[in-house]
Amino acid sequence: MEKQRNEALVRVACVQMEPVIGEKARNIRRSVQRIETAADNGANLVVLPELANSGYVFETREEAFALAETVPDGPTCEAWAEVAARREIWLVAGLSEREGDALYNAAVLIGPSGHVGTFRKNHLWNEENLFFEPGNLGFPVFYTPIGRIGMMICYDAWFPESFRLCALQGADIVCIPTNWVPMPEQDPERDAMANILVMGASHANSVFVAAADRVGTERGQPFVGQSLITDHAGWPIAGPASATDEEILYADLNVADARRKRNWNDFNQVLRDRRTDVYGEMLGSGAKRSWV
Repeated sequence: MEKQRNEALVRVACVQMEPVIGEKARNIRRSVQRIETAADNGANLVVLPELANSGYVFETREEAFALAETVPDGPTCEAWAEVAARREIWLVAGLSEREGDALYNAAVLIGPSGHVGTFRKNHLWNEENLFFEPGNLGFPVFYTPIGRIGMMICYDAWFPESFRLCALQGADIVCIPTNWVPMPEQDPERDAMANILVMGASHANSVFVAAADRVGTERGQPFVGQSLITDHAGWPIAGPASATDEEILYADLNVADARRKRNWNDFNQVLRDRRTDVYGEMLGSGAKRSWV
């Protein structure tokens, strides 16, 4: 039997928490406390929810602008960069980003040396369209010492192209800050639709996925929790978390498996088998292929 190695061991933590709308200083402080807890438990990579610093349900554009900040020199990124440097960890977290007079529902990747990159949500959900501009950075994949990291936010996960573009650019793990809400006709006795979609996309692209959701009800909008971490084959290795309570999920994974174990049998490899004579290899995006 071939000896298996652990070339790229990473402990991932998904922080499921409840931000409070408008209480930015509180949200930042509590997020840092939970990052510290995750680091105390050995996490190398920590994922926080969507808009973790501001809350989600804005009432006015004035409120949305007041809670947004520039990246990476705003107070939220500075606080997250300080803890990432001190604890020597990597962090993916959602925040409201302001660039000039434009707002973006964004996520940042921060490492021990500071800000690595930014993702802006491409597919806006419901009343997000009143406040945010659609993302204009595509689906970048960032090469780090702990692996190749892709990002998306919440509703982006409903589009198979999102995961495919991450995988085709070489992502080992996709981190998803999210604020999942109940879906119409959802059977409460079954897994959340978001979990099903994440598991399917993880399997179909041979990538690990770490999805950190929020909990609670904000201005009448409930959130479903159920954060999840999947392995490269799409199976849950942590979670789903509680639908109602704050908690932190942990999973130990060898991100090299996303590359080594893409061959499902002697004939089939999910990225190699794509029919690029039928559809564009990079989905018309202009992104550069980098999965081998």
